[in-house]
Amino acid sequence: MATTDVSLHAESRPPEQKPVVNDMSIQVATVNGSGSQSSNTVLLRSIFQMGVPVSGKNLFPSNIAGLPTWYTIRANKDGYIARKKEIDFVVAMNSETAHEDVMSVAAGAVVVYDEPLNLSSVRSDLVFYAVPYDKLVAPVCPEAKLRKLVKNMIYVGVVAQLLQIDIAEVEKAIRKQFAKKVKAANLNLAAVKAGYDYAAGNLTKRDPYFIQRMDKTAGKIIIDGNSAAALGCMFAGATMVAWYPITPSSSLPESMIEYMKRFRIGADGKATFAIVQAEDELAAIGMVVGAGWAGARAMTATAGPGISLMAEFAGLAYYAEVPGVIWDIQRVGPSTGLPTRTSQGDILSTAFLSHGDTKHILLLPCSAEECFTMAGDAFDLAEQFQTLVFVMSDLDLGMNNWMADPFKYPEKPITRGKILSKADLDRLGGFARYQDVDGDGVGYRTLPGTDHPAAAYFARGSGHNEKAQYSERPDDFERNMERLNRKFETARSFVPRPEVDTGKSKIGIIGYGTSHWGLIEARDQLRQEYNIETDYLRLRAYPFTREVHDFVKQHDVVYVVEQNRDAQMLTLLKMDLEAELHTRLRSIAHIHGLPLDARSVTDELMTMEGK
Repeated sequence: MATTDVSLHAESRPPEQKPVVNDMSIQVATVNGSGSQSSNTVLLRSIFQMGVPVSGKNLFPSNIAGLPTWYTIRANKDGYIARKKEIDFVVAMNSETAHEDVMSVAAGAVVVYDEPLNLSSVRSDLVFYAVPYDKLVAPVCPEAKLRKLVKNMIYVGVVAQLLQIDIAEVEKAIRKQFAKKVKAANLNLAAVKAGYDYAAGNLTKRDPYFIQRMDKTAGKIIIDGNSAAALGCMFAGATMVAWYPITPSSSLPESMIEYMKRFRIGADGKATFAIVQAEDELAAIGMVVGAGWAGARAMTATAGPGISLMAEFAGLAYYAEVPGVIWDIQRVGPSTGLPTRTSQGDILSTAFLSHGDTKHILLLPCSAEECFTMAGDAFDLAEQFQTLVFVMSDLDLGMNNWMADPFKYPEKPITRGKILSKADLDRLGGFARYQDVDGDGVGYRTLPGTDHPAAAYFARGSGHNEKAQYSERPDDFERNMERLNRKFETARSFVPRPEVDTGKSKIGIIGYGTSHWGLIEARDQLRQEYNIETDYLRLRAYPFTREVHDFVKQHDVVYVVEQNRDAQMLTLLKMDLEAELHTRLRSIAHIHGLPLDARSVTDELMTMEGK
């Protein structure tokens, strides 16, 4: 097909009427553990390779196998990649959910289903295509044990034919998916062709959807946020990783293991890193604090339950002033909650994690690119301010596939902060570990092994004075805590600044993380459907910079959009802003565990505006 500006067209009867469909969502309903992940990735990548902007969202259960799972692919001409609330094209492979899947879509939607399910009798206002998967897979895969896995590739072929996805692109995607397994690639390709040929010979096209080539993905890659974060940490100079498996963070250190083995083995065959699977989250953060004290760039990755367990060590690192990086791939809580659903529910607890008075630096990535770049920011800030830095990703970003521009090789030198060398100590004669020499709240430190009698390696978590000597004097404690607060205030000028899009609107929107993708689409909906202009600020870090204060002051009303129940970011903002600005803030908060969609934001904002 020729390259065109339009990715998705609709064909209807009579033929001369060809309204344009620029947005399409495909939902594949299968059973967890059936091998559908590979099939769905191949389908997504095939559309991506045709130059069409695309995103994929995996909704899977927290057990190992057997329960329903849904995968949604969105293809959009304008590049919108947030979850779309409406489903246009259903592939129904799970008998337990098939009836519900069919009943949940609007009239005119398409349903491709396993023939024995007899779904065409459920509704008369949908377009149905029945496919005999078992009959098609048997000749392709003689080995009965493999048929359950290979069967899913049949629907890839059927969908490819119905949507006119180039079969050559499907083969290319399969070869990439099974790059090191030629036999498996050939088997899956045969299944795709069986489905494709069956659809071509037996299914009469009766729906309006098809994919047409575009040129809007040229030069881009597809990667999940956890893999991007792992690459970023490696490039940032991480040398020590301690972790305990927990969904949805496990793939981050697992990816680091692969990358570090590939790129961080010295010429002598020895590793220049240490990656340790600890016995629990407490041990993992303890190792990070110990390694950070010793001078390593150390990190861990976890989720909400792990963050809770790390509270005491977080307080030690804050008070003893030890650097480290913690990736929080947020999921739905409290308690076990919904471990395979996404949220932004750890913001408030993490900002003040531990007992007593603590304040932690938070970074807020919204994309795979920022997972990569903010890894470097996190390590630099951790060492510059001698503290823990938390990178607040989420399940949607961490575990789903995202389009991204190729990552740029970091050119900025690594910032290690105020570390005194032997030469420095020769010149100075000595130093006080917790003394604020420069007025920024940050003291100087020496690393263990520094060969000088004036070097000191204290990391005291109990009361101490400027020389790190034990002290319970009230004035020592108060002076130390005020200095720590001054250090936090200094960080405002060094954390990533927000992205701001302002005009003359009196309505402002503040968002962060993956909510960003639904918000940029919602702003367009408000403009196009209601003629309402909005200004927008995307937070990228806490503590907040002056731009955040200015943004609130410039608007009559500011909607803070987030994915939690209790408006946690709005609470942080109220603690930071002048009291007279609090009434300008309004909350749009969602906590259903699904990635934020634009339509929900648009509808709620219009309701709150009284329109």
